[in-house]
Amino acid sequence: MRCRLLLFVLLVVPVSLYGQDRATKVRNDRKNFQESRDWIYNDLQKGVEAARAAGKPLLVVFRCIPCEACQEFDDDVARRDPIIRDLLDEFVCVRIVQANAIDLAKFQHDFDQSFAAYLMNPDLTIYARFATRSERPEREDISLEGLRKAMDAALRMHRDYKAVKGSLAGKQVSASRYKTPREYPSLSTKFTDALDYDGQVVKSCMHCHQIREAERLVYRTAGKPIPDEIVYPYPDPNVLGLKLDPTEMAKVERVAAGSPAEKAGLREGDDIVALAGQPMLSIADVQWVLHTSPRARKLPAQIRRAGKTVDTVLDLPEGWRHGDISWRVSSWDLRRMALGGMRLDDLTDNERKAAQLPLETMALRVRHVGEFGEHAVAKRAGFQKGDVLVAFDGKRGRLSESDLLAYSTQRKRPGDVIEITILRDGKTQVLKYELK
Repeated sequence: MRCRLLLFVLLVVPVSLYGQDRATKVRNDRKNFQESRDWIYNDLQKGVEAARAAGKPLLVVFRCIPCEACQEFDDDVARRDPIIRDLLDEFVCVRIVQANAIDLAKFQHDFDQSFAAYLMNPDLTIYARFATRSERPEREDISLEGLRKAMDAALRMHRDYKAVKGSLAGKQVSASRYKTPREYPSLSTKFTDALDYDGQVVKSCMHCHQIREAERLVYRTAGKPIPDEIVYPYPDPNVLGLKLDPTEMAKVERVAAGSPAEKAGLREGDDIVALAGQPMLSIADVQWVLHTSPRARKLPAQIRRAGKTVDTVLDLPEGWRHGDISWRVSSWDLRRMALGGMRLDDLTDNERKAAQLPLETMALRVRHVGEFGEHAVAKRAGFQKGDVLVAFDGKRGRLSESDLLAYSTQRKRPGDVIEITILRDGKTQVLKYELK
């Protein structure tokens, strides 16, 4: 089987999805790809059988069709962009467009993404994960050039599978609480395994971020603190002071001064060949290692620099995960739990000076106040857009929205009352609400 889309798909898919309502997008995606000879649609087992028969590796793409994020990149992959066209022929390509029945014992990635790809052996051993997402524009996180290099490396692994299989052990999925997302208590009654293409197809489609939300709710409904690895999943390498080049596999583009990466001796232009003993084929591979690493750990790394191999160790200090999670779609539910449905922005230094607020203290402006249900807790408590939080449960230091999301879900429990001091029209007020 060759990864070549029909001319119909080549011409229609990249154009037709834009400007359509969400339900039409989902239905047209199925129509277009079911007419393709080269993408196996929503049938992993069929893909495995085809890969075994052909002796080829698998490219398994997970795509949340209603979500607009990564749509352009997904279209480029679907229409066989010239950058990757020849390599696609070397894979059996499978397209999965629903999270409802994902086998979590085989597939785990950053569920705040709306596009994720796996490069795999037909026995479902993972060679590499590909795709990432952050607060940055899409083009600064992923590229077809980076995908091509990961695919090329995965093909080399496939040809030498017996020799490299041992190095891939750490890339495989860790233990999962549930086999499929539908087994999570908060999702069990909302979805079926299959999409309802003849009915309310969008509502029948589980969004990937709902898996992350369901995992957090397991802890929250039990009155337990949500662990760091669940609050801060799949850390961006920049939490260690690393900016990686999206056009490469795991090449260092920039190192922040004073960061753990700089202390480990990493330099601009270094290629991270292996991390924690795992071969690195993409930024997503780096994030997988970080995601599965404990709170504090010394992480062995192998670097290629000027044609030579350099061994070093990344020291992960306590709290190293604590980066920005405000961009994550799943953080909306954290805001419901922790902030009564508010969305907050830290005032810039210039804004603080203009408001005569110290640089080192809290100053979080309310960007949005939820309107409905449990997202309207803050609204009912009297909070308004434009208010500036200057104290939160007795804390007055300079904290970010992400810091407060973690504090309220790790140090507080549902039912606790939070007292907040705000600044409105130059005057301070004290408001309270009960955490959900």
